[in-house]
Amino acid sequence: MSELHVVTGAFGYSGKYITQRLLAAGHTVRTLTNSRGRENPFGGRVEAFPLTFDNPDELAAPMRGARVLINTYWVRFEQAGARHDEAVRRTLKLFDAARAAGIERIVHVSITNPSLDSPLPYFRGKAELEKALAESGLAHSILRPTVLFGHEDILVNNIAWVLRRLPVFGVFGDGSYRLQPMHVDDFADLAVAEARATGNRTIDAIGPETFTFRGLVEDLAKILGLRRKIISVPKRLGVVASALMGRLVGDVILTRDEIDGLMADLLYTTSPPAGSTKLTDWARANAHALGRNYANELARRRDRAHAYAAVK
Repeated sequence: MSELHVVTGAFGYSGKYITQRLLAAGHTVRTLTNSRGRENPFGGRVEAFPLTFDNPDELAAPMRGARVLINTYWVRFEQAGARHDEAVRRTLKLFDAARAAGIERIVHVSITNPSLDSPLPYFRGKAELEKALAESGLAHSILRPTVLFGHEDILVNNIAWVLRRLPVFGVFGDGSYRLQPMHVDDFADLAVAEARATGNRTIDAIGPETFTFRGLVEDLAKILGLRRKIISVPKRLGVVASALMGRLVGDVILTRDEIDGLMADLLYTTSPPAGSTKLTDWARANAHALGRNYANELARRRDRAHAYAAVK
């Protein structure tokens, strides 16, 4: 049965893949976005509305008549007006507007291992939103991804980019901390399935392979046919090196909080996989293009007109 769904960020990364599946299933989709001027890959099939967090009535209006809100809104790192505490406040306003508009179900993107006691604002903020959603009375599914990979991803592509250009790759500490990347197609399938679900559910959105960070770098180097020396560097030195490289490419490569989260094993869970696509299989199929170009997060924030560059 065709329904109206609202997706935040349908012109972005995961939101685009979620929207593709909803349209293919015959649903009508509206998007709430900060990038209304970005290329619309769906043409007239998806109408875009602004995320007017400071105007509750205007924020709620596009959601009226919709059954489900799929929320991908967040900020990856704090920078010039984009702070985690502000993202929490804005998302709480979005939840309130959804309730006022008559939304019946929210599918919300969180993170693995959120905690109200976390010293890391990203993980603490996600925990605050999970708590608020649980107390809202709205039916919901909470999806907790670690790392998403695919044609427009940042982390995996940029690891490959560094491997292609430098003879040595430094990992923070011993590199034994783990992550379980999930393909964006699998994540989109999961989000759409949870839009149809009932009750309240929390799912670790992880892929079928578990890597140590060092192991991920080693596997990518082998897949790309590169012989690279993988060395351990102290975290403090790694933070400085990451910042210096970021200045060279005009981006934030990894923040101190992201490094701390990785090294604390917060991107690992003992849950069963929720996706079936192996990163190693995908990387082999796309080795010709993986890491050829740098994926610049700050450039994406500044450029609200063009679609994200993809691996071809």
